[in-house]
Amino acid sequence: MPSTPPSPNRWNPLETLSPGGWIILIIAVISTGAVLVWPIEKTEGLQLWTFARNHSEVYENILDRRNREAEQTGQPKVTVFTIDGPALNRRTLAGFWSGTPVADLIEIERSAISQYVSGPIENVGFTDLTDTIVAEGLDQKINPPSFSPWTSRGRIFGLPHDVHPVLLCYRADLVEQAGIDVNQIETWDDFAEVLRPLIADLDGDGKPDRYLLNSWYTAQGELEALLLQAGGGTFDSDGDLLVASEANAKVLAQFVAWTLGPDRIAIDAPDFSASGNQLKIEGKVVAQIMPDWLAGIWKSDMPQLGGKLKLMPLPAWEPGGRRTSVRGGTMIGIPKATEDFDAAWAVAKDLYLSPKLAKEMFQTSNIISPVMELWDEPYYAEPDPFFSDQPSGSLFIEQAPHVPFRSSNPFHVAAMNRISEAATTLYGEASEGAIVPLDQIDADALLPRAQELLKVAEKRVLKEMSRNVFLRKELGITPDGERIGEAVE
Repeated sequence: MPSTPPSPNRWNPLETLSPGGWIILIIAVISTGAVLVWPIEKTEGLQLWTFARNHSEVYENILDRRNREAEQTGQPKVTVFTIDGPALNRRTLAGFWSGTPVADLIEIERSAISQYVSGPIENVGFTDLTDTIVAEGLDQKINPPSFSPWTSRGRIFGLPHDVHPVLLCYRADLVEQAGIDVNQIETWDDFAEVLRPLIADLDGDGKPDRYLLNSWYTAQGELEALLLQAGGGTFDSDGDLLVASEANAKVLAQFVAWTLGPDRIAIDAPDFSASGNQLKIEGKVVAQIMPDWLAGIWKSDMPQLGGKLKLMPLPAWEPGGRRTSVRGGTMIGIPKATEDFDAAWAVAKDLYLSPKLAKEMFQTSNIISPVMELWDEPYYAEPDPFFSDQPSGSLFIEQAPHVPFRSSNPFHVAAMNRISEAATTLYGEASEGAIVPLDQIDADALLPRAQELLKVAEKRVLKEMSRNVFLRKELGITPDGERIGEAVE
């Protein structure tokens, strides 16, 4: 009698799995077993995750005494773990989505926050701190603009670690040797005109190799800082899209024009690179857009520049305009799954409101505190030898109340990427002479094309926003990627 054929509706792994499939299945079984029996190190008390090693070193110093006194005070000990930024975000988001354990306190960098607020407000994995912050008066104690990156739909999900105002750092030795008075500089147009004599051919090959500004069309951090300074950016405080705004188009055209043509003033000397640092040390960069944390990195990485630099307010886009911007930022948040909110909240305040932390962060990283009552501390006003004995802390603090709004919109990163793509396209077309001849390139010549590219970029962002079924209506976007109530041109 012939054997009964297998049912066509029944899965038979012996017949359907390929050798590769069997390997995957075996690895899955082994790894699952390992998870069940592998000993997992557990720590007492609370865990704090951070992506920044310089943060963790300072925190451990501050928390050391607290942990030694924990048994007497009844407070839980706190253990700090430093995790690479992308890995920290993956691990935290996976924990929020799956309900698996995460730390009791977690630091998040500004560029990552949009991932955490991309769904309904009630599903954000961090505890809503708004009412607690207001009840304890922290909204009046901490620099108000510093809350904006951590606020979504009017709710605050973290305490701000910093302010990160931006100044202009310049080679005072070169400027003063040339007899140039930087007090004549109010706008970016003034900057280019007043400092232009410093553009120079240093090696005698007939081509300039010293330029005025370290900035390039690929430098998204500098581009965003300039957009925000001009009143542009990705989204405004009401959540309205700004990609194709007039302010953005003006900045984009000028940003690219700085790198091309007869009026070129920019050089590509990348931060955080040996080659870029060498160009700065050699005097091929006259000025740099500098947030407070970058000043700390320069001190560490380029001590040779000590005493050759000075700081001044950022040139404005228009007379009387904003003389600063902002770049970067960090918050500390408390996951909803944290079992002891009160203990975690106490640690967050002990760290972020601490006079000791403010002093150590400034002395080790040049980062100013967002706690306004600490701005009168004498160490901020001390002469800084690296910046030619200027009081660098006080200069950054003067601009701290004026830093622009930063959006935490779920589509902020996507929008900024589209603006950067527009910058790349604009540069490519301009450098090939496809817009105007190379010897006629300036911001006015590039402005119409910048406007066109930003309109295309905005349509792409709207289309991406329309795919979020959770927020589409809240964001005012139709399923076809148009604003509700109006057609997108």
